[in-house]
Amino acid sequence: MPLSVTEAAAHVDTGDTAWLLAATALVLLMTPGLALFYGGMVRTKSVLNMLMMSFVSIALVTVVWLAAGYSLAFGDDVGGGLIGGLEHAGMAGLGPDSVHGTVPTLLFATFQLTFAIITAALISGAVADRVRFGAWLVFVPVWALLVYVPVAHWVWGPGGWIAAHLGALDFAGGLPVEITSGASGLALCLVVGPRLGFKKTRCARITSRW
Repeated sequence: MPLSVTEAAAHVDTGDTAWLLAATALVLLMTPGLALFYGGMVRTKSVLNMLMMSFVSIALVTVVWLAAGYSLAFGDDVGGGLIGGLEHAGMAGLGPDSVHGTVPTLLFATFQLTFAIITAALISGAVADRVRFGAWLVFVPVWALLVYVPVAHWVWGPGGWIAAHLGALDFAGGLPVEITSGASGLALCLVVGPRLGFKKTRCARITSRW
């Protein structure tokens, strides 16, 4: 018996699910890769700090995303296209049988979480050598909730003003990921200012043995 339109829309596609699982793993691996990349571009004394700024973003953003971030980004619009509701705060109402399109909702939420994580971690490169680890622990959850989550709703959430009113399609995360991380990094640079000893303390020159 053929499925009705409603039943077909709620059907989990194994191919889509398998691909999204692989994509989620690959995006999550970007954060450790970014940590090593940033760690290799700073002075020796700052390597550990740069590594931890990326790795701790995984934990901090995950807590924010599960507590309220996913609901505010992908919940039903309650703010004229600016923000979603809190009906799924703490992932309430979402279980193993919940479906988003053709994939499990929990998998979709995890996939979106990985983008939130890498976006926060990207900003750390803008303040290398200039921010204490403790300050970063405060900044990341606040930034994720006040900046990333609303912008994600604008672009990807139901009723988001950029998607619904401007008709924009953002398949690669150009606005929620690249633009927000770049603009936030620039803002932090302007607020924090140059590192102590800039143009006064000479950094070690990297020379090749080959």
